[in-house]
Amino acid sequence: MIDWISTNTPAAILAIFVAFALLEWVSGRFRSPHETAQDAPLEGTMTMLFAAAIYPGIILLVGLLAMRLIPDWAGVWSDLPIPAMVALLLIGDDLTQYWWHRISHSPLMWPLHRAHHSAPYMGIRVVYRNNFFYYAMMPSLWISALLVYLGLGEVYPWYVLVKMTVIFGAHSELRWDSFLYRYRWLHPLAWVVERTISTPATHYAHHAMTQEDGVGHYKGNYGNLLFLWDVIFGTARITRRYSPRSGLYDDVVYGPEGWLVQLFYPLLRSKRQATVLGGETAPEVAEAVLEPTADQLRIPSAWAKGPFTADLSS
Repeated sequence: MIDWISTNTPAAILAIFVAFALLEWVSGRFRSPHETAQDAPLEGTMTMLFAAAIYPGIILLVGLLAMRLIPDWAGVWSDLPIPAMVALLLIGDDLTQYWWHRISHSPLMWPLHRAHHSAPYMGIRVVYRNNFFYYAMMPSLWISALLVYLGLGEVYPWYVLVKMTVIFGAHSELRWDSFLYRYRWLHPLAWVVERTISTPATHYAHHAMTQEDGVGHYKGNYGNLLFLWDVIFGTARITRRYSPRSGLYDDVVYGPEGWLVQLFYPLLRSKRQATVLGGETAPEVAEAVLEPTADQLRIPSAWAKGPFTADLSS
């Protein structure tokens, strides 16, 4: 089984992804009343593009370029101790992704990451939801491919398997961390876990529609595998509560952006009012984040499929 996983890591990751999806489905958490007509096409298309084109394409291209430019470096780090390999991956991949993610919340880069936050719900289906070019240019993917070429291929399959399991769990509606907060005797363990890896509570805060309620924190909690980066760099907010509503309030006011525009901006541009996907004015508009009031949070989007049976703010 161990040998199979190390040689079939994409299949193992797919199996874990499907397991999360099935658990959400049977527990009635896979679909959301906040869903719009733009969500499923965006998520399905981007997930397939990432798995079938972007990720393997980067690995192939880096390998070809490395063999041509630095052929003598192939496997040069293959004799490093396993802890050293893990440390290199954490720095080259996960720390780099923390900063890429953090920079992507700047006015200039926000249009390429907005698609991930436009999801008006949380769940496993949100994991790969993003702009095509956000992933294609992600430095950590290119660095990881180079590290594999340099000899870290023995550890990388297990590293990425653990990382994606944590990321799946942090987005999932299963909210696996809730039991840590439910029992007082587990609170010391919770204190360590929530400061080490991304959890649903901390990552839901990052996807919150507002951060004025003391729970949401879309200007922080950027960590992917390690939440420790947020702790170190001062961007962490830990509340052990789940943000009551996810998504972007401008989508509630003006309607969701078209899924193709979200996926392929800047090749495609939006004509929606007050859009950050229109081109020239994107940096300026991105700075003006619409912040809903508590009363506005209770009002569902006119574009949502529904039905709604509970107070949206609770």
